[in-house]
Amino acid sequence: MLKHVVLVKFKNDASESAIAEVQKELGGLSAFIPEILEFECGMDVLRSERSYDFALVSGFENLENMKRYQVHPVHQKILAKLKEIADSILLVDFNT
Repeated sequence: MLKHVVLVKFKNDASESAIAEVQKELGGLSAFIPEILEFECGMDVLRSERSYDFALVSGFENLENMKRYQVHPVHQKILAKLKEIADSILLVDFNT
């Protein structure tokens, strides 16, 4: 299985409502994109200096399925909203 991990640091002026909206929409992606086998996301609870604000972990059968997810129109729409409120986005993809 291919794991897709995303870490987000939000802009200081990102509203809680905008963050909550993106989180809700991300949580509903698997209803639109059958390639998603696993999906979890949530806000950081530690809030240390090194912490990012938000994490997303999803699972796919293989790289090809993840690539289909990445270009899916619903994902692209949510990603655009995320980029508007994100200061930094990190990601890593690995096989388990």
